Amino acid sequence: MNSQLTLDPNLDFTIERFIDAPARLVWEALTKPEHLKEWYMPKVWGRVARAEMDLRPGGVFSIDIATNDGKEFPNLGCVLEAVPQERLVWTSMLFPGYRPAVFDDVPITAIFTLETEGSGTRYRFTALHRNEADRKANKESGWQEGTEIAMAQLIAHVESMR
Repeated sequence: MNSQLTLDPNLDFTIERFIDAPARLVWEALTKPEHLKEWYMPKVWGRVARAEMDLRPGGVFSIDIATNDGKEFPNLGCVLEAVPQERLVWTSMLFPGYRPAVFDDVPITAIFTLETEGSGTRYRFTALHRNEADRKANKESGWQEGTEIAMAQLIAHVESMR
């Protein structure tokens, strides 16, 4: 985690898990559209309709989801940092190319970190929020629950890739 970053439990949400697979497989599952489609959206709620990633600063982070009732929701953001097998940071506060974003959802900055631990990987997902109201809105909307479901799906998918 960046030493300049101070997490605030009133603003930020973190999930940490051990994945029994090497960091290269976890990275692949986090960054390749064909793998994102397998875990990113809780299957009980819907699916990933489209996914695109350009893993360079200013690049696109785009995962559109489709709910089981047929509605589609675009999720577009900008990659801030990508260190293969170690760290991926993106934000919905910016569009690709660092263009200011226009959105109707609660914006976040997402930080994914991977650390080798024995033969597996320690995985952390942190979502930074602008304020306590945004953090609360994400929790009440089901986003936090969905993120935890998606993480369980990620772990199962990565472990099936071994």
